[in-house]
Amino acid sequence: MFDVTALAAAERADLAVLLRSLTPQQWQTPSLCAGWSVRDVVTHMLSYEELNPTGFARRYARGRLRLYRANTIGLDDYAGHGPQQLLDLLDRSIRPRGFTTAFGGRIALTDGMIHQQDIRRPLGILREIPAERLVPALNFARIAPPLGAGWRIRGLRLAATDFDWAAGRGPEVRGPGEALLLCIAGRRGVAEELEGPGQAILRARIDR
Repeated sequence: MFDVTALAAAERADLAVLLRSLTPQQWQTPSLCAGWSVRDVVTHMLSYEELNPTGFARRYARGRLRLYRANTIGLDDYAGHGPQQLLDLLDRSIRPRGFTTAFGGRIALTDGMIHQQDIRRPLGILREIPAERLVPALNFARIAPPLGAGWRIRGLRLAATDFDWAAGRGPEVRGPGEALLLCIAGRRGVAEELEGPGQAILRARIDR
């Protein structure tokens, strides 16, 4: 049985090491999240760490019940935070403590893992993610409402080739677990790393 909160803390500790190695220019590099820089991604992640469920509800209401607007509000609220302030906030949040503790820490683990790859891939700073972290993240990403993955992966069987994990029924899409996770989350330009009879279907849905 996985201790998901501990896995999320390990993921965040890896992120902290990465962020401390970045130059000011790298903090401004465009991430895989359209329109967001590396700094924006970090700000987005940590802005939710400061919220309890009541605080999240208030931000969601301020965003007129649209998550993308709530995300923008979070970026605006933390617009004055530079890299060092964000690092200080991350240090206080290595172990999830805010809204991201929901679902037994699965939000913190899955969101943190996806966003860390949003940062790493454009910077060319690749890594191997332990399977013990990827398995619960893959399982949760398939059903996590904010990711909206249901229509994207419907009727497909996803199978990791670097460890024992598979889910779904239908034409198979197979490849590294990290690439599968990013495709579940709808990141463009990653499906090319996958193969199988369902690959073209998944790629078309992501690119739609």
